[in-house]
Amino acid sequence: MRFNPKRSLSAFCFAVAATFAILPAAMAGAPQKTAQVPGYYRMMVGTIEVTALYDGAIDLDTKLLKNVTEREVQNLIGRMFLKGPKVQTAVNAYLVNTGDHLVLIDAGAAKLFGPSLGKIVDNLRAAGYDPAKIDAVLITHLHGDHVNGLLNADGTRAFPNADVWSARADNDFWLDEGVAAKAPQQVQPLFKMARDAAAPYIADGVWKTFERDQPILPGISTVAAHGHTPGHSAYLLQSRGQSLLIWGDLVHNHAVQFVRPDVAIEFDVDKQQAVAARKALFARAARERLLVGGMHLPFPGIGHVRREARGYAWVPVEFGPVNVPAGDAAR
Repeated sequence: MRFNPKRSLSAFCFAVAATFAILPAAMAGAPQKTAQVPGYYRMMVGTIEVTALYDGAIDLDTKLLKNVTEREVQNLIGRMFLKGPKVQTAVNAYLVNTGDHLVLIDAGAAKLFGPSLGKIVDNLRAAGYDPAKIDAVLITHLHGDHVNGLLNADGTRAFPNADVWSARADNDFWLDEGVAAKAPQQVQPLFKMARDAAAPYIADGVWKTFERDQPILPGISTVAAHGHTPGHSAYLLQSRGQSLLIWGDLVHNHAVQFVRPDVAIEFDVDKQQAVAARKALFARAARERLLVGGMHLPFPGIGHVRREARGYAWVPVEFGPVNVPAGDAAR
């Protein structure tokens, strides 16, 4: 039989087409995966392991910001490629493993602020930890997005073996039914959230209080940052010459409040004092080159504060490996 190039080429093309026709459709591409990675980020502060935990995000209206014009707000958020009137705001917590103690700083919002929040326990487990192993929960203040996560959906303790620490000034305000009764009707739910979250821990005798600027556990001390709430507190971690200041709600909008630390937010109980606390801790963080962590900074919410010609700038940490100090194997 004489070789016919045209006929052979046609047969080859037909064979190739037939082969691809019977392959599974997945060979042509892959379905998109729309789920995000688990929300945790781990780093070392000296010999202390710190794991940032992502509770989720909520959109905050820029109209909640005070002492600033709407035009300037839009200019400042525009510089960060954000667009109002609502800006995504993270809710973070921090797990601290000192080797001797497993400590959670704030507990997130649970589901009381909507389905976009309430992921602390899930991300805690994803990070390799069991809520039952936590022996202390340190609360920066008694707003619902920091304490609702103390409870399971059925109202029982989410951290059954933990003591909970809260500033006495916050207890005297948020847990007092007389103070709540005198508060405006629209904020009364915040008082109820605080009382509900604290109740089972108080009943079990594990709800503890501190005054201000005192050691809580080895390597962890409180730093008064009052104003956002009467007892709003930061926590300073120190180990082997390294420090991390976890400052709670010192900042709600990073695009605006670093440049303009005099900008308050509607949720501040004492706006003037909240501004003073922010200015003082910004100045300290910049002066001492402190590593800082914030509950409403973009996740993982850890970085530095740099002084600028006008105000300050936020410098987030870079993603990297967990650098355990030489001679200190992870426990």
